[in-house]
Amino acid sequence: MIEFRSRILVRLGTKNTGANRMIGASGESSIGTLSATGADSSKTTRTSSGTHSSTREVFETLQLAMLPGIGPRIMTLLMERFGTAGKVLRAGSDQLAEVSGVGKKLIHVIQTAHHFVDPLQLMKWCHEHDTSILLRSADSYPPLLREIADPPPLMFMQGDLLPADQLAVAIVGTRHATVYGLKQAEHFAFMLAKSGVTVVSGLARGIDAAAHQGALHGGGRTIAVLGGGLGQIYPREHCDLAQRITAQGAVMSEYAPEAKPRGGMFPQRNRLISGLSMAVLVVEAPQRSGALITARLATEQNREVLAIPGPINSRVSRGCNLLIRDGAKLVQSIDDVLEEIGPLQHPVFAADGRSVRSGVELTLNDVERLVLDAIESTPVPVDHVITTVDLAAARILAALTVLEVKRLVRREGGRVQRIG
Repeated sequence: MIEFRSRILVRLGTKNTGANRMIGASGESSIGTLSATGADSSKTTRTSSGTHSSTREVFETLQLAMLPGIGPRIMTLLMERFGTAGKVLRAGSDQLAEVSGVGKKLIHVIQTAHHFVDPLQLMKWCHEHDTSILLRSADSYPPLLREIADPPPLMFMQGDLLPADQLAVAIVGTRHATVYGLKQAEHFAFMLAKSGVTVVSGLARGIDAAAHQGALHGGGRTIAVLGGGLGQIYPREHCDLAQRITAQGAVMSEYAPEAKPRGGMFPQRNRLISGLSMAVLVVEAPQRSGALITARLATEQNREVLAIPGPINSRVSRGCNLLIRDGAKLVQSIDDVLEEIGPLQHPVFAADGRSVRSGVELTLNDVERLVLDAIESTPVPVDHVITTVDLAAARILAALTVLEVKRLVRREGGRVQRIG
């Protein structure tokens, strides 16, 4: 029997809250005394948005999701069939066999799950390493990640997610970057961070590391998605960088904390980098590279794909140039990136507190922003906007023209309305 205290579910409140608050005066929730075969279902944890998940749910989800042979697709099918991880673990052979992809070997693994996975040890590790377990059933699960075809059933996370992290761009590229590539990755990440956009990448050498560092230098937020467990940071020289990211964002993984990174885990990880982002910017990439896998996944996930061009005789720019040839947006400035973000289904609050519906709003100056805020989603007379905004009519009309060019508003017959 083991008794300890742990942060079980991640937060992500509905508005401007980055704090984790679990039940209990100390801000944490006792998970109770757990046996190797079950959990105390009377204990609950709560996200800051008010969602409750029992310790039993966390325990059983860990036990099922970490089993060998259970990937995101099989997990999704099992949950659709049975509803909860606990019901899957207690299901009979005939019931399990009804699920596509579940054969005799996997049925045996599921029915003897306690031989393969020890959820108590996983929860204990998370407690000792200040790690949260984010279930897909929680309201705090990233909305963009829910949209992809195979979202992970749970993720381990060090650091915090905020609502503003929905306004995110992934920056990816080769591990063997040139000086030019490293400078561009850091510059664009720095500028995105300054604009209030979260930068997502994979903590690898080269472009990934430069992107994270640029976001940190810009005082913004960044998220690293690993191709192994949180206890197996790779490469090892990026352990310090991972700690700095945790303080200004999050380090995340769908793998068990002590899972060592292997080659096949990185392409699977790439779907999460693109899934957490509204657009993917490829800085430098050879014709065959993981960055191009991320770009392809981004297209499948209906994300925007952007690329920075390079010399036609540069091997590490060949992939970027091919992406541009095939329809990716050529990027030369930060505005090129911001214009491709969104629109969001629901406005989010950027890091500076502004309510934002699309990235292009981050390119506006103060006058343009003031005029946009005065325009509703239903048509109103232009004269109404002029009388509402305390500026000269000529400046307001000029701002309206800019907003119209940037496809943020629509004007017809003397009336104007906000788009999106």
